[in-house]
Parts: sequence; C-alpha cells; structure tokens
Amino acid sequence: MLKKIPAILPPELVKIMMEMGHGDELVLGDAHFPAASNAARLVRCDGHPIPVLLEAILELFPLDPYVERSVGLMQVIPGDPVMPHIWNTYRQVVDASGNDQPFEFIERFAFYERARRSYAIVATGELSQYANVILKKGLVL
Repeated sequence: MLKKIPAILPPELVKIMMEMGHGDELVLGDAHFPAASNAARLVRCDGHPIPVLLEAILELFPLDPYVERSVGLMQVIPGDPVMPHIWNTYRQVVDASGNDQPFEFIERFAFYERARRSYAIVATGELSQYANVILKKGLVL
C-alpha cells in the first residue's frame, strides 16, 4: 500500500497512468463497451461505477489544459430517447478536479476508433448507457 493513492485504483491502472505522457488518452468504458476487443492495454475494474473511478483517477491524473476539450463523451445516437443523466455527475466530478472545460461529444463509431488509439481502456461495471469517457492527460504543473 501507498499513502494518498485511492484504494479503488488497481496497481496496474496506477502504473499505466504513470507511463502515459502528455496528450495520451485513457478510456473509461461502461459495462456495455467493447473494451477487450478495442484495447491495446486493458485494465479490468468490473463492478465499479465510473463516477467513483473518475473521482479517484482525477486525484492523480492531470487533464490537459492546452486543448479545448480534455474530456470526451460518447454522444447519444440520433433518435435514441436516452437521457444520460450520468453526464451531470461527470460534470460535478470534473469541475471538482479544477477543470471547467466543456465536454467533447463524440459520435459512437468515432469514439470506438479513438478508443482503439488510446493508451489504455478501463473496463468498468457502470450500467448507465452512454457512460463512456475519454480523458486526455495533461502536465503536472
């Protein structure tokens, strides 16, 4: 154990976040996301909801302040009546981390393509629809 590292973060994820450089992206995939088939590096956090993981990650992970949007969400498919209320929770968590940039909304298949190019994908137990998140790493200032 180490001090000040949230216990919910597995050692593999902490190691991956340490390896990542400025501009690298980390994907948090909901339970519906095809994480294993898209990941170059896969971390399993099954059973954990994304908001709790997001809060823990952002204690250690600086978001990129040099881009217009350092947090991306999978946009709702046109015509789908789903209202992703979890996005409000994400907004609160991200704001609390000191980042008030607007979110980027990414079309579903563009999101999958970007996830394939990401540094790593975290597979979670989040059951909300459209709960997938991309985080762009910044600098520790």
